[in-house]
Amino acid sequence: MARLSHGLLGALNLVTLLLSLPVLCAGVYFLTRATTECERALQIPVVAFGCALLLLSLVGLAGACGRRDAATPFLWVYVAFMFLLVVAVFAFTVFAFVVTNRGAGSAVSGRGYREYRLGDYAGWLQARIAEPETWRQVESCLSQARVCGGRLRGAVGEDAMEFYRQHLSPIQSGCCKPPTWCRFRYVNATFWEAPRSGSLPPAAASDGDCRAWSNDRHVLCFECDACKAGVLETVKKKWKTVAIVNVSLLAFLIVVYTIGCCALRSKGGGRYLNGGGPDQT
Repeated sequence: MARLSHGLLGALNLVTLLLSLPVLCAGVYFLTRATTECERALQIPVVAFGCALLLLSLVGLAGACGRRDAATPFLWVYVAFMFLLVVAVFAFTVFAFVVTNRGAGSAVSGRGYREYRLGDYAGWLQARIAEPETWRQVESCLSQARVCGGRLRGAVGEDAMEFYRQHLSPIQSGCCKPPTWCRFRYVNATFWEAPRSGSLPPAAASDGDCRAWSNDRHVLCFECDACKAGVLETVKKKWKTVAIVNVSLLAFLIVVYTIGCCALRSKGGGRYLNGGGPDQT
């Protein structure tokens, strides 16, 4: 059993070591070639993940393949880190499911896209996206990514009905056009004519998003709550996907943690794991 646990632990860490190298190299390569802060911000977690995976794999290999006295400290570090990782992944998975259980776009008659309202999303997400510094960074990234740029305008041309049939992404729907309830008249994909004063119902006339819209292509609806809602809808979908993947990852981590505990016990750490005295072997 001891030899099996050591072999499994060594094999698993050898695989993760081999996986960490391309992840780390790719992260460093794209980080050095990044031209904007947004691109750098996306690559830094990849580099950090690659470094952590590489270090953990080396510690696991040292614990699985080393001599008994020398390997035990490495196994203790490995098992402790795996325990913390299991707890962290479990906590994040639960949290992700909780904060993504609210919010969805509303279908609009005669439109291929949906409308998004900030108040439909979890309060924690609303608070985070509403922080001025956070939104400044998000807005900068949206501008650099040109989410309302040439592809959107080129796809829809100048015809209003063709535009209305487009399946816009949540961010394009919230940030690149005024909300439908504002009743702006379509001129082209990024230019809308406001209705005459007094022609709007009171709810739309007092809506902050209707007043925030600008035909300036650098402004558009980036200051609208609908834009924040579109970003949250995108974040929600990605977090939900990550949470589902994390369920499988959590099962894998628990198996690896169990193998690590078995290897530690066979290396002489069992007296501590069991709370007893020295092993009688």
